[in-house]
Amino acid sequence: MKMIIAVVQDKDSHRLLNELVEHNFRTTKLASTGGFLKSGNTTFMIGTEDSRVDQAVEIIKESCQSRSQIVSPVSPMGGNAESYVPYPVEIQVGGATIFVLPVENFMQF
Repeated sequence: MKMIIAVVQDKDSHRLLNELVEHNFRTTKLASTGGFLKSGNTTFMIGTEDSRVDQAVEIIKESCQSRSQIVSPVSPMGGNAESYVPYPVEIQVGGATIFVLPVENFMQF
């Protein structure tokens, strides 16, 4: 058995959850924050048999595409002003960060 932990952008979470349920994956959805933009993410914890890991990863890959976004950086307050970029920049957001971990024990009550 494996535990898949997938961190995805909030915009992709609803589509991903629907796809996982449709393919009979049990998942726990958690609100999370972090990354470069310190914006909202969603973390999915998916427990599955070893033989279904590739299918789950493919569903995540298809549901969570990266895209370009223009962001305006916030000026540093007491930080390093030398590295401050005063104009909007284009960055890649979205996609998914996936961890696949072995499960030593599984119990359900």
